[in-house]
Amino acid sequence: MTGPRVVVLDYGSGNLRSAQRALARVGADVTVTADLAAARAADALVVPGVGAYAACMAGIDAAGAAPVIHERVAQGRPVLGICVGMQVLYTLGDEHGVRTRGLGVLAGQVRRLAAPVLPHMGWNTVVPPEGTVLFDGLPAGTRFYFVHSYAAEPAPGDTVAEHGEPFAAAVERGPLYATQFHPEKSGDAGAHLLTNWLRTLR
Repeated sequence: MTGPRVVVLDYGSGNLRSAQRALARVGADVTVTADLAAARAADALVVPGVGAYAACMAGIDAAGAAPVIHERVAQGRPVLGICVGMQVLYTLGDEHGVRTRGLGVLAGQVRRLAAPVLPHMGWNTVVPPEGTVLFDGLPAGTRFYFVHSYAAEPAPGDTVAEHGEPFAAAVERGPLYATQFHPEKSGDAGAHLLTNWLRTLR
């Protein structure tokens, strides 16, 4: 039996193959594609992203992918954002003084962390909310791999991490999930989290 059909959206950003491999390893039937029809039809859509917020939004706009992401969220169909793919889900990104409109499916803005050392790079712990789906079965103190200098402020019910200040490390809003860290670079903990996410698709 094949696993859930997951499309990793190729809009010119990086980390596509590592996300593809990590999802395939935990049982997903994964395709990396820029094909919007496939992105619409898949059981779940992964929006990856590395680098600058403005560049990722420009790539999404150039690929014509924004309406597909909005459509899926509005219809309650699964979407997972990773790293800058999480950040672009917010209303606004403020990077190097450049304010860029985001997808606006999450309220809030992404801004530079108030931390003495940036980027925030390496392993860090997170504090998930009660009733979390993504972190179910993971012990307190589990570490995930982060690489970023910008983040959103946590809203009530978000998973929180701290680097200089608290920030949103993950969100769970019905079928919309997102992580600021890289589950595909987070070893066994990341694989456990992706397995939990895939279970929501079955």
